[in-house]
Amino acid sequence: MEGEDVGTGAVGDLPSRDLQDIPAVEVISRAAVMLMSAAAEQLGLADPDPDDPAHRDLDEARRLITALAGLVRAAAPDLGPHAAAFRDGLSGLQAAFREYSPHPDAPGEGPGERPAR
Repeated sequence: MEGEDVGTGAVGDLPSRDLQDIPAVEVISRAAVMLMSAAAEQLGLADPDPDDPAHRDLDEARRLITALAGLVRAAAPDLGPHAAAFRDGLSGLQAAFREYSPHPDAPGEGPGERPAR
């Protein structure tokens, strides 16, 4: 991966840089934002009518929210003051998942709510 060029893709409008030049906290933050955005899309939150979106895939949203929860928990010490914003975003996605689920999980059993084993 040495010298690999990182494109902007869907993550942001930052110019391309060598991967070795990107601080770890920035890579972690970008990954978290991508997971949050993808989960919101799968929940239909980006639709003009989120209560009746053209697309909603709760199975995919569950996977993304669970991955986000793991990343946020593991990286919280490194995210410093920004960790709270990622935790708030995660909580919002978990609440939306519960709201849109036809059979909500028991408390503590939803995506990303169980501690890692």
